[in-house]
Amino acid sequence: MHIPDGYLSPTTVALSYAVMIPLWAYGFKKLKEKLDEKTLPLLGTLSALSFLIMMFNVPVPGGTSGHAIGTALIAIMFDPWIAFMAVSFVLLIQAVVFGDGGISTWAVNSFDMAFVAAFVGYYTFQFLKDKTKFAPFIAGWFSISVAALCDSIFLGIQPIFWHDAAGHPLYFPFGLSVTIPAMLLAHMGVFGIVEGAFTQIVYSFLQKRAEKAQQEVVA
Repeated sequence: MHIPDGYLSPTTVALSYAVMIPLWAYGFKKLKEKLDEKTLPLLGTLSALSFLIMMFNVPVPGGTSGHAIGTALIAIMFDPWIAFMAVSFVLLIQAVVFGDGGISTWAVNSFDMAFVAAFVGYYTFQFLKDKTKFAPFIAGWFSISVAALCDSIFLGIQPIFWHDAAGHPLYFPFGLSVTIPAMLLAHMGVFGIVEGAFTQIVYSFLQKRAEKAQQEVVA
């Protein structure tokens, strides 16, 4: 799902940064308010897990790549703004150090995999947590599916708006009729299941550990 440099038009890049810079500024403010010596170790661990699972990229024909992201889990354990900032930072490191995703496309990648995935995952979990024990799984699956949809739209509009006089695409070559099915099928059918399972398993583990710690304190 990481979009490399050169896939998006300069206009798309400029608009994406114009939208994301205020969101990052507000997210940084929320991060400073909520982080302390108790929450920082867990956030660091979950961010490292997000970094790790995003490194396993599988090419998606007609899209970019597919992989789990771990954003929903961080959003559930903290809040969507914290998850948004944590995953944005992970994406920046991946782009700068490993060339996984581009610098020019960092804003779009952060919008899809950090902002959208965090808020969709968080509110899906909040809606379902009292209705089913599989709320973490559904939140993870749905969050990455919506993020993939957003990713496919950014890619798919490139040949529609930016092409030469002969109609040849200047940037990403495939339109929405290709990118949406390619990205959604891959993420809803494969990577979404991985994302959901990851979210469910780690959330359940952390909840059991927290309950055990609380019991020990009471005892």
